[in-house]
Amino acid sequence: MTLSTTPRSTVKRGKKRAVTERAALHAVLDAGLVCHLAVVVDGAPVVLPTGYGRDGDTLYLHGSTGARTLREAGAGVPVSVAVTLLDGVVYARSVFDHSMNYRCAVVHGVAVPVLEVDAKAHALRVLTEHLSPGSWDYARQPSPRELAATAVLALDLAEASVKIRTGPPSDEDAVASSGVWAGVLPVRTIYGAPEPCPLLAEGTAVPEHVSGRR
Repeated sequence: MTLSTTPRSTVKRGKKRAVTERAALHAVLDAGLVCHLAVVVDGAPVVLPTGYGRDGDTLYLHGSTGARTLREAGAGVPVSVAVTLLDGVVYARSVFDHSMNYRCAVVHGVAVPVLEVDAKAHALRVLTEHLSPGSWDYARQPSPRELAATAVLALDLAEASVKIRTGPPSDEDAVASSGVWAGVLPVRTIYGAPEPCPLLAEGTAVPEHVSGRR
């Protein structure tokens, strides 16, 4: 399946980096942990970093019911969500040609509040399992009060674009400036050793779904 080709989801700059397969969109979203939600509040744009989770072609976002940004985003106005993964810093022979290797997805649409209790619990399970796989069934699940205090939005992935850059620098003067080093400095995100909460009961073991992510 391919991505939509609406005017605002069609890549115009750097067209050669556009990827049209829907599987590529899913892969970028599944690899990231933080998205940026853009919405207009009082006539001015606001960008909110937040956690998310994907279930099929639905993206779930969440936050406090007291957050005005989320209330505005769920009021039927157009929103945009972006996820960017940095894979490397590209050093070129000229500073003009310095770049980054990256994977980026941008989604456009109208976010819909998830209000029904079972649907909200499902969405929060998706969000939890995306950030911390194995936690939903291990830890205490949300109480009715906590569910009521949490806003959840659902955004359809029907309208989206993906751009990916890989490979070495693309200097036009590579030969003339051959004495200058050029290449890629890879960037990786890794998990460190688990740091226990100081309130843990003595002897509480680190569960496999935490220790196994290293």
